Amino acid sequence: MKTSFRWISLAVVVLLCFGCSIVSTPTTPTIIATSVATIEKTLPAPNPQTTTVPDPKETVQSYLDAWKNDDYEDMYRLLTTISQDAISEEAFTKWYKSILSESAVVNVDYEILSSFVRDTHSAQVGFRTILQSVLVGSIERETVMNLSLEQGDWRVQWADNLVIPELAGDNYLWMDRHIPSRANIYDRNGKVIVAFSKAVSVGIIPGEIDPDTEEDLLNQLQWLTGIHPNTITQMYADFPPGSDWYLPLGEVTFDRVQQRFDVSNGYHDNGLVMFPYESRFYFENGIAPQAVGYVSLIQEDEVEKYKRLGYNQDEKVGRQGIERWGEPYLGGTRGGTLYVIGPDDKVVTKLADVPAKPSQAIYTTLDKDLQLGAQEALKKFNGAIVILERNTGRVLAMASSPEFDPNAFEPSNYNYSALLAEIYDQDGGNPLLNRATQGQYPLGSVFKIITMAAALESGIYTPESTYDCQYSFDEIQGLPPRYDWTWDHFQHDGKTRPSGLLTLPEGLMRSCNPFFWHIGLDLYRRGLTDAVAKMAHGFGLGSPTGIEGVEEEAGQIPVPRSEVDAINLAIGQGNTLVTPIQVARFIAAIGNGGLIYRPQIIDRIVPPDGEPVREFEPIVDGTLPISTENLKVIQDALISVVENPRGTAQWILAGMSKNYYPLAGKTGTAESGSGEPHAWFVGYTRKGRQDKPDIAIVVIAENGGEGSEVAAPIFRAMVQLYFEGGRGTLPWESQPGVLATPEPENPDE
Repeated sequence: MKTSFRWISLAVVVLLCFGCSIVSTPTTPTIIATSVATIEKTLPAPNPQTTTVPDPKETVQSYLDAWKNDDYEDMYRLLTTISQDAISEEAFTKWYKSILSESAVVNVDYEILSSFVRDTHSAQVGFRTILQSVLVGSIERETVMNLSLEQGDWRVQWADNLVIPELAGDNYLWMDRHIPSRANIYDRNGKVIVAFSKAVSVGIIPGEIDPDTEEDLLNQLQWLTGIHPNTITQMYADFPPGSDWYLPLGEVTFDRVQQRFDVSNGYHDNGLVMFPYESRFYFENGIAPQAVGYVSLIQEDEVEKYKRLGYNQDEKVGRQGIERWGEPYLGGTRGGTLYVIGPDDKVVTKLADVPAKPSQAIYTTLDKDLQLGAQEALKKFNGAIVILERNTGRVLAMASSPEFDPNAFEPSNYNYSALLAEIYDQDGGNPLLNRATQGQYPLGSVFKIITMAAALESGIYTPESTYDCQYSFDEIQGLPPRYDWTWDHFQHDGKTRPSGLLTLPEGLMRSCNPFFWHIGLDLYRRGLTDAVAKMAHGFGLGSPTGIEGVEEEAGQIPVPRSEVDAINLAIGQGNTLVTPIQVARFIAAIGNGGLIYRPQIIDRIVPPDGEPVREFEPIVDGTLPISTENLKVIQDALISVVENPRGTAQWILAGMSKNYYPLAGKTGTAESGSGEPHAWFVGYTRKGRQDKPDIAIVVIAENGGEGSEVAAPIFRAMVQLYFEGGRGTLPWESQPGVLATPEPENPDE
């Protein structure tokens, strides 16, 4: 009996051992075998089980990759439940962003160093963060990330030392930014365009002006601002008598005002209002304002972006033109000292310290006096003037009208609000638009130069090819007749006759529409549907010029899809759009023998030590796609436009071209779709002086009317100003720079 009980007990023990042996840990299965024959015969074979634990490094990589991509939502998703209970997603995101913005980090990287699974529910991963700061360079720290296993996936235990160990215990980062002063902008001769200066805002309240002293005040204002008294009175002619309306007149340097007025604490007397301020100052109320640009304060929604780039929240940044393009030079290289600050606002430690590097001045290719003269000549019209050195591509002047005062964006300027209202006035013609590079216009008859080039290069036409240019064109069946400009003139004067039989160069000289309609149609019908469009692209139209420093548009050159399209393109109408800078580039190329120079407005960039880090060098982007012989034919035709008695611009330019400064050019009158046509004149000088290199000039006056009556006189004035330093009076002026006062209407007539 005892023996039987002993065997039964032994069997129970063996069974218990076997049952315990099939329980396995998640990581290492353990199997206990038995040699008891009776049990092997009665129990099933063991079935060991294993549990696979994911690699915690994968979670850490996902977390840090999300940080690199500013994906804070994904980072937060990878936190443990306890961590998410401890910190909201908003606070979590703000914490990470504050580190990047305060330390001016532009790039986040990392390196996994180690990985350790402590048990089935916790792990640690060591890693190195590499933060690239624009102010203090690389910030590297090694730390450990703790993870917990939740529902089969590793999750991050958030802590405030995950990025920089020194931030534990509610410490935070503070960057003492070292900001160099913003550099100046000059013209080609070193005349200042933009610089920090003490300045004075000047304006008047016409209703407060004593009539007995008005003339003396206007003369004082002319001395202060350079604005002619007649111009000032025109500006407030419509103000209600006795009103308190304020008229801003501009800003001048403090030193100039102090010669006659004490404005230390402001000035308000006899309607004259002046207040001093200090700021980045745009001389002459803006020299080439659209091209030079302006600065303004960092806006609230830009703070994070600019702090990560190293800026203080209260700084100003370049917003347009050279000010924006040249930000890396004008703003200098920022430095900083990065501190860890404790909860008591005392310094815990200094993490990095890098000094700032001085800013660098930008010298433009602009000629200040020529530029101001171009702005003055254009003030009556919306439009643009571009003046290039014909043989280099230097931009000597780039005027766009209407213009604006860049000092408008300085809040300490008393004229600030009034000037901004003018800029953003819906009927103000968008003065911020640089019409010289962003204005896109039909080219009108100037485009005939390109159509002539395509005709000559086709081999179908020669300089001796002729056409009988009459009032109308009716070569497309079913299309109503189209009329030449001579017909329009005949309707007004009853005298203008058709041009008659013309050779191809004479067709350009007379700007005969029917001749060029015929060429466009003829090439299209012969299967050369894209010949004119290809030539236009070869002349640089329909694509950006590549000019640095200013914004530009590409324009468009359509390939004709119909006979109507073909005749429209032949005279620069239809969907043809070009920018004045593109036209200046190709007219300069015609004048210099075919080289297409890239327009450049940056002459040199100079640090304080005086050694330029960059200097102007001409860049040739290509050559005109025409033979030397055909180019000569076009050049001669352009000379005949201004010198031949039948040329469309001879009446305004022949005397200058024959007796003083040899010229070549082309008039253009482009239908605008509404109102008067746009007035164009393009041309170049042929003087050959070493001290005054030849120039190419493009003028467009929006809705100005006839190119020969509006744009050509401005062209003439620019040639005179360039060579002589002064100019004559334009037809619509009472004297140079002063618009003629309109004669009052007689109600009795």
